[in-house]
Amino acid sequence: MSNVRAAHLTRRGVLAAGGALGLGAALAACGDDDAKSGSSGKETTAAKSGPWTFKDDRGTTVKLDEVPANIVAFVGVAAALYDYGIGVKGVFGPTKTKAGKADVQAGDMDISKLTILGNEWGQFNVEKYAALAPDVLITTMFDGAGTLWYVPDESKDKIAKLAPSVGISAYDRQLTVPLQRVWALAESLGADMTASKVTDAKKRFEEASSRLRAAAKAHPDIKVMAGSAAQDLFYVSGSDLSVDLEYFKALGVNLVEPSASVLKASGGWYESLSWENVDKYQADIIMMDDRTATIQPADITQATWKKLPAVKAGQVIARSPEPIFSYDKCVAMVENLAKAIETAKKVS
Repeated sequence: MSNVRAAHLTRRGVLAAGGALGLGAALAACGDDDAKSGSSGKETTAAKSGPWTFKDDRGTTVKLDEVPANIVAFVGVAAALYDYGIGVKGVFGPTKTKAGKADVQAGDMDISKLTILGNEWGQFNVEKYAALAPDVLITTMFDGAGTLWYVPDESKDKIAKLAPSVGISAYDRQLTVPLQRVWALAESLGADMTASKVTDAKKRFEEASSRLRAAAKAHPDIKVMAGSAAQDLFYVSGSDLSVDLEYFKALGVNLVEPSASVLKASGGWYESLSWENVDKYQADIIMMDDRTATIQPADITQATWKKLPAVKAGQVIARSPEPIFSYDKCVAMVENLAKAIETAKKVS
């Protein structure tokens, strides 16, 4: 993988954008893509009417005669819009777990009311998509080339002919940027951005960020490592491309950083380690990838993992490499890291 686009499109690079899935863990099936028509539930209907225009992060301006009513979105984007009162008709990406429950990336949506076009990497039912008569497709982007996340390369041309697309970049910028972009998108779609739920969430996020900055300043010696677990490999994320890690670093968090030369092999995203070498880096806190395609800390059986000082001290917390870009959902990830740093023992 000589560049980020290659990392995005190869199976070894699947989900590298969040910090780290490789060949052994590449998106195991999380369910089927049986369709259930409807929307995500409890959202409000956009009151805005008339022409709609939105310029996305590719520089593409989408113009429609009416505000989109039939929205199809990547599940994480749909979850963020839901928090602002905007519903979607269909989703793609990790939505349903093997147990049939809502995936972590589905947020608070009622997934039983959604048409799921594809639940895992490479799945996107074009026929079901067409049947929804989509007005617009909205997703994120994790490279500088404008590649639409979870839109399969082999069917992207067919998909593009059915409706215009909007891409929100989550690449090489701080968390606050896509948060602001999704805010602007929701507002353009008719969301009430003055609602107390919305403004309170933004205030809580700002307070959480101040708390994290203060915690990092008070405990500069606490080292934090971002990791992700697969069957045969452990991935350590670099901070220069991931929106959450870039933000945490800007707030002063002391992040473990693989060298640039090592990160180069993954396009700058992560370093892959064998489980025998999982102790290469010393850390006081480990943030672990919470996506369902990864192995969660409680299920890691390798003895080398269990011997890590941070693990033995119980200083392992969850990380969302693909955040739901609403202020409400990003509050917890900032607060959790702040609390972890405030209470961490120095074990490295």
